[in-house]
Amino acid sequence: MRRLGLSLALLWCHAVHGQAVSVVDDSGHTIRLDKPPQRVIALGPHLTEQLFAIGAGPQVVGVSRYSDYPAAAQALPIVGDAVAVQHEAIAKLKPDLVLVWRTGFPERARAPLQALGIPVYESEIRSVAGLAQSLRSLGRLMGRSEAGNEQARRVESQWAQLQAEYARRSPVRVFYQLWHQPLMTINREHLIHQAITACGGTNLFAELPSLTPTVSWETAVQRNPQVIAMAGAPSDRPELAQWPRFADVDAVKHQRFAMIDGDLIGRMGPRFVQGARQLCEAIDKARP
Repeated sequence: MRRLGLSLALLWCHAVHGQAVSVVDDSGHTIRLDKPPQRVIALGPHLTEQLFAIGAGPQVVGVSRYSDYPAAAQALPIVGDAVAVQHEAIAKLKPDLVLVWRTGFPERARAPLQALGIPVYESEIRSVAGLAQSLRSLGRLMGRSEAGNEQARRVESQWAQLQAEYARRSPVRVFYQLWHQPLMTINREHLIHQAITACGGTNLFAELPSLTPTVSWETAVQRNPQVIAMAGAPSDRPELAQWPRFADVDAVKHQRFAMIDGDLIGRMGPRFVQGARQLCEAIDKARP
């Protein structure tokens, strides 16, 4: 039995420390490493979550702020956020790979990071297919292809089930509110737009060119949403925002404010479909 345990440990060691790996990131850059990285920094909560999901938690040595899932991630050093990156702290951790969220990574931090000579993998997930591909790519890069493929298949299966369940339901006008001062929403390129569509909803500002456009209250009111959705904890109070001023808006009239768990729908991680299901349930309540 002891010999078997030793053999399994050696197989795991070979899987993680074995041959060269190569993947293409979401910016089209090819990342080539002589072996799977053993000291990784993840600058994005969704990247931290993906790494732990594929069993690569032991290879993570640093994370960005708000990387609080799973619980083990909370014990790791924080080396940056969407505003600033602590390059000295990163250098001291001696990573052999840094994962960054392209949209959420400050442009001014790119050059100093490149100057450290550390390979950088850029993540930019705009679809559920992209999320599944990310899990597969990170699995291959981290020497954990089987786990990456398994997590990807799980996301794809959950997504297909959700789409099938809501495919033929009547359309509902949805305003997804990212922020209220200024009023911000999402366009069709955003991952959350896919959730709205899968739920049978109509994203009222899908046509706008910016990923997270700012819109006027007047325009939002004119489009008369039937559901106003936003990320937040159940204890948040959407009625404290400006919407109650617009009593003629259908969503306000019928108090259809959907508070979705932001850690689920707001992160591009394996739990995204759970957040999408919460949104579907809220949209469904607006149907006759």
